[in-house]
Amino acid sequence: MIAAAVAVPGETMKLLRLSSVLLLTSLLGLAGCTAHKPIPLYQLDNGNAEIPTKSQGLAVLLGPVSVADYLQHETLLQRQSDSSLMAANDARWAGSLAADIDQLLLRQLAWRLDSQRTVLAPISPEFKPDVQVQVNIIRLDSGPSYPAVLEAQWRLLDKGGQLRDSQLVRLEEAHSGSTADQVQAQSRLLRQLALRLSEAIEPLRNQPIAEASKPAQATPKPVKPKVEQKPQIPLVAPTRSSGEVLRF
Repeated sequence: MIAAAVAVPGETMKLLRLSSVLLLTSLLGLAGCTAHKPIPLYQLDNGNAEIPTKSQGLAVLLGPVSVADYLQHETLLQRQSDSSLMAANDARWAGSLAADIDQLLLRQLAWRLDSQRTVLAPISPEFKPDVQVQVNIIRLDSGPSYPAVLEAQWRLLDKGGQLRDSQLVRLEEAHSGSTADQVQAQSRLLRQLALRLSEAIEPLRNQPIAEASKPAQATPKPVKPKVEQKPQIPLVAPTRSSGEVLRF
């Protein structure tokens, strides 16, 4: 009876050690899962842009499209209440945001203008655009308690390289605060920009495009014919002397 009573505490210690090992293993496994938690990747939403049907529509060259330096990273930035920007710890862009902006604007313009001849710069020398669209994205960001804001400037050039229209715009879009809804709000702003561009391009569709002006050339003055001059013969002047001498 005494031996049995002494053995019980030893078995209990073994059970306690085993429980501690299992608990530690579980905690380490949980920490490993937390450390390797996948980070969501986001892309801009192109909306309901459809493939254009006209293969011989208006020839539009989109580009160059320049993007502010702070947007040329995979980090998804969050605007704070003091207007500072902080990198999001739980979200990234899926690739290049600048390339995403190019493709969204290209698809939107091609759809709204219904033209397969909408291309992104650079182009081959064989492509002769009717209209060139130059865009500068100055700002595109948002925050959990800050609306999505887009600031951009665009210019329209005709086939002769002449400036036909230009505008500086600032657009805002509200959202619910989540990262996914912020990306949707930024996408809607870019689609609004594409709509404005297509509306500005439409008046250039059927009107004649001004050719590039050439510097006026000076009209050459008429050249007077040269009059052939006859050789002059010196006159003979008689002199008074003792003899008659002819002096030439």
